[in-house]
Amino acid sequence: MTNPPVGPAIPANPPTSRRRSGALPSSSGEDLHSALVEKLGLAVVTKEFPPHSLIHMADLEERYGVSRSVVREVIRVLSSMGLVASKRRLGTVVQPESEWDLFDRCVIRWRLASDQRLEQLKSLSELRVAIEPHAARLAAQQATLGMASDLVSLSAQMWAAAQSGRVDDFLEMDIKFHSLILKASGNAMFAQLNSLVTEILVGRTEHGLMPHTPNLEALQFHVDVATAIQHGDSDGAHGAMARIVEQSVEESSAIWGRAHPDASGK
Repeated sequence: MTNPPVGPAIPANPPTSRRRSGALPSSSGEDLHSALVEKLGLAVVTKEFPPHSLIHMADLEERYGVSRSVVREVIRVLSSMGLVASKRRLGTVVQPESEWDLFDRCVIRWRLASDQRLEQLKSLSELRVAIEPHAARLAAQQATLGMASDLVSLSAQMWAAAQSGRVDDFLEMDIKFHSLILKASGNAMFAQLNSLVTEILVGRTEHGLMPHTPNLEALQFHVDVATAIQHGDSDGAHGAMARIVEQSVEESSAIWGRAHPDASGK
């Protein structure tokens, strides 16, 4: 049986007069744990640690300057996401993408941070197209008066934030808007997808896949969705939400294409 390859080589006997290569900043145990989860999770998703390669705990301790207990806990977290697995007589083995929990919000965030982010965004948007328009349709049938009023208010706040250039406020309102529609659908499983939609919206902003100024047509679509839900117009809500998601893919693809003219689909 051929042994799996090991992860990126770590120099033997690193200099002791300076911080270990890749060492995490001094902090509390919880912060060290979170920082290492981020570093290793991103390393697996971006193929710095290729599928089927081995990760040695001792190497991680040395490379990042953390204790064995921190490394064990981090490996446990990554295992719960399907990124790595403990194999008898081998150790910790990096898993192929087919084994990952692609709905985990951390995995979504790391995939959006990779050079495959547009492909990931398209995949997520296809999921949104299948879910959010139907959630909007259900919301038009089931949303309370309070929820409907909140959606109208949020759409107005988004418009105001966009016109005044308050990007952070716009993102916050956009997240609340889409999360509330999922909740207003009355479907508990739809409601739990709010973290997925949040990571998509945050990822588009953080990775420069949003226009510098929100599209006026997109803003109007949000108003149209909210108004349709308030008026109990199921078809109107479904159609306007479908246009929101479709336009987000078109915008992101156009922005990526201008920034990476030779990327050929990445």
